[in-house]
Amino acid sequence: MILSPSMLSADFAELKEQIKEVEKAGASWLHIDVMDGIFVPNLSFGACVYKCIREHSNLFFDVHLMITKPERYIEDFAKAGADMITFHIEATEKAEECIDLIHSLGKKAGIAINPETPIDAVLDYIEKADMILVMSVHPGYGGQKYIDEVNDKIKNLRKICGEDYLIEVDGGIKASNVKSVLDCGANVIVAGSAIFGKDITASVKEFFESAK
Repeated sequence: MILSPSMLSADFAELKEQIKEVEKAGASWLHIDVMDGIFVPNLSFGACVYKCIREHSNLFFDVHLMITKPERYIEDFAKAGADMITFHIEATEKAEECIDLIHSLGKKAGIAINPETPIDAVLDYIEKADMILVMSVHPGYGGQKYIDEVNDKIKNLRKICGEDYLIEVDGGIKASNVKSVLDCGANVIVAGSAIFGKDITASVKEFFESAK
């Protein structure tokens, strides 16, 4: 399991210290949610925020663009230090161009699908993309309950994509249900309030113990 703690749930007054703590505790990725107030109702930070922490962290920066027409800003996020840039299939009519642009900038490319979006929407791009992100809540808000109906989507994607392909799941995942999500076929887990809302080190370790 790759654990990707969501920076959106961190204490921004203690951001550098908390990111160092998740890294020391054993997490290897950091999930960075970018929201534009259009594709999703809320706003979050732009590239300038995580650019400031890039030099202080060795974590793999897993940047999740919840923005309309992501092709407009991909280069900015790549230059700011992203390692993986994931865009929503629902947010662009230029999915293949987005993947090509991300790869041309030396980054890995992911495609996200909302809970109500069928996996058919991304099947044509699986071989070009490096990861599929399945949203298990409606994007734009933290602290939501996991939507069990996405489990079949995860299982079907795993059958199609093969054993080693990256399938990330984001939303409502806690130590108490992470094993069931992994059993469906996920291998990258995003967790926000379940990590940053508690003792960070203990929570990261609890996730890894629960995943066994």
